[in-house]
Amino acid sequence: MAGWKTAWRSFYYDGAPEAPDPVLVKGKVALLVIDVQNTYLARPDPDTLSPAERAREAAWDGFHERMHGTVIPTIARLIERFRATGNRVVFARIASLTPDGADRSLSQKKPGWNDLFLPHGSEASQVVPQLAPRPGEVVVTKTTDSALTGTNLRLLLGNMGITHVVCTGIFTDQCVSSTVRSLADESFDVIVVEDGCAAGTMELHLRELEIINRIYCEVMRAEDLIGYLPD
Repeated sequence: MAGWKTAWRSFYYDGAPEAPDPVLVKGKVALLVIDVQNTYLARPDPDTLSPAERAREAAWDGFHERMHGTVIPTIARLIERFRATGNRVVFARIASLTPDGADRSLSQKKPGWNDLFLPHGSEASQVVPQLAPRPGEVVVTKTTDSALTGTNLRLLLGNMGITHVVCTGIFTDQCVSSTVRSLADESFDVIVVEDGCAAGTMELHLRELEIINRIYCEVMRAEDLIGYLPD
């Protein structure tokens, strides 16, 4: 029995039957990489920060360790596998088209963590070099949390004949979750790769997986997914 079939379950699915094996057909499954952008991996010089700022920055150490040690290598491995087998790799990134960021959704304008202005052409808004899109791969630009709500991604996936979307990226409890829910509402079959995602803390990451698992997606690790991918 595959461990993923009964893992990451919420109260709602305690005791429910195990998840079925996904049936992934070549050409109908796409890997979606969400918001793995330079801005989220940048770290300020500690010497330029006040003690309070240093403490807040240090709280992100676990996130950066997971991104560099687990998430980025996992996504890179999946990208390589999807490309090698002729399956689609699609990217979504946050970037404003207007010079003042007026096109951002309300959720991206609220004061605090979400208030991030990323001009479309800026280095900060680009996908990290380790996962850089190749020419011809779809990259959608969004000013919303969901990669579907603020883009034509739903249309593009439909046009390409995609039925199953494998989601990776950041942040599990924000843009990944929002995208997963939108995909499910549009009747795509969704898989979330646990070791291909991260939130600000592992607690938030695992809690969100528990919330979205089974109803909006199936959660599994990369090694589980690779066993189902068509050659």
